[in-house]
Amino acid sequence: MTRRLGVGVLLVVVAWGCGRGEPVETPHQATVAVSNWRAVAEPELSPVQHAQLDRAMAAKDELAKTLMGELKAELEIGGPSGAVAVCRDMAPMISEHVADNHGLSIGRTSHRLRNSGNSAPEWFEPAASEMVDAAWFAQGPAGELGVVLPIRLAAPCLACHGATEALDEDVRSALAESYPDDQATGFAEGDLRGWFWIEVPAEGS
Repeated sequence: MTRRLGVGVLLVVVAWGCGRGEPVETPHQATVAVSNWRAVAEPELSPVQHAQLDRAMAAKDELAKTLMGELKAELEIGGPSGAVAVCRDMAPMISEHVADNHGLSIGRTSHRLRNSGNSAPEWFEPAASEMVDAAWFAQGPAGELGVVLPIRLAAPCLACHGATEALDEDVRSALAESYPDDQATGFAEGDLRGWFWIEVPAEGS
C-alpha cells in the first residue's frame, strides 16, 4: 500500500482496538452488494477521496484509542469478565461520539458476530462474505467513500475469543449473559477477527 495503511489492526482482549502492523496488500476487488456503490483500489483514489480517507483514519484512531483506554481501566479493576460490560455498554456510545465528532459513520463488524448490532453496512456485505483481509474501499453514488480495515486477533484476545472450553468460567458466564447468540469464540492468534468500517460523506456534506 502506498499510504499509512499498514494496519494489521489488533484486538485487545474483548475490544476492537488497533495497532500498526505489517503493510497489507491491496485486496482483490470484491463485488459490491448495492449496484450504485463500486469497489475501488487505493491507487484509483482521487485527491478528494484521499482527504476522505484521512478523515476515516483519524476517526478509526480515535475510536480505538478511546475504547482501549476504557478497557485498560476496567481490566485493572474487574479483569476480562468486567471488560465484557465495557464492550456491551460503552463501545456503542464511544462509536456514536466519534461519528458525531468526525461527521461520518463508523463501526465494527465480523463474519462471526458477538453483538448482532454490529452487522456490516450493505455496501460491504459481499466483501465481508469473501473475507477480505486487507484495506478495502468503495465509492458511493453521492461521492461517499467506504473504508474497511481488517482486525486480526492478538494473543491477549484469546481470553475472550479463544476456544470456549479454555475460557475462564467468569468470562463464559459474562458472555452467556450479555451475548446469548455469541459466535465470536474459537479463534486463534492471528486469525481475521473482523473489520473496522467507516463511511465518509462527500466533501461539503
